[in-house]
Amino acid sequence: MEQFTKLTAKMVSIPTENVDTDQIIPARFLKVTDKNGLGDNLFFDWRYNADGSPKEDFILNTEQGHQAKILVAGDNFGCGSSREHAPWAIMGYGFQAVVSTSFADIFRNNSLKLGLLPVIVDKETHHQLMSLIEEEPETEIFIDLANQTLQLPDGRKVKFPIDNFSKNCILNGVDQLGYLQQHTSAVESYESVHPDRVNTVAA
Repeated sequence: MEQFTKLTAKMVSIPTENVDTDQIIPARFLKVTDKNGLGDNLFFDWRYNADGSPKEDFILNTEQGHQAKILVAGDNFGCGSSREHAPWAIMGYGFQAVVSTSFADIFRNNSLKLGLLPVIVDKETHHQLMSLIEEEPETEIFIDLANQTLQLPDGRKVKFPIDNFSKNCILNGVDQLGYLQQHTSAVESYESVHPDRVNTVAA
């Protein structure tokens, strides 16, 4: 998992509410066992014509989309099935964070495990971000994971929630397995001074 600490980046928006994971990455692309290339299929049915050619006016096919590292999404983003391919595809495109007023729980948990940062903001901040993207598309915002803040161009800082375990994993660029492996020596030391334990059943 790639380390994420701070990010200053441009944004694009997909303001549609209740975007489900099948829209993010259609089910026909889930047969792969390798996440490489999934970014090309992100929002496939919205992004491409029936003949496979890209829709020039869809935001992810524009230069603005290619430059952005932050996706500002509509409410309840990532609802539907629990496929982890959805955050894989979003990261494969090049996004490092998604900002919304709310996320589906399974999508949010999958994102945190894979290193995609889901940032929850209030409706006022969300509206301001959408307006900035429309009126000043070159605008950059600053995300500081250690302090759990999103900073707007006017200097206003907005706190966002994240559990301590996920925060520490992403800050250090380790997944759950990597976190456990960091403590291998401590486990081995504990085991070395404790006798073998046998499960017993009381008579």
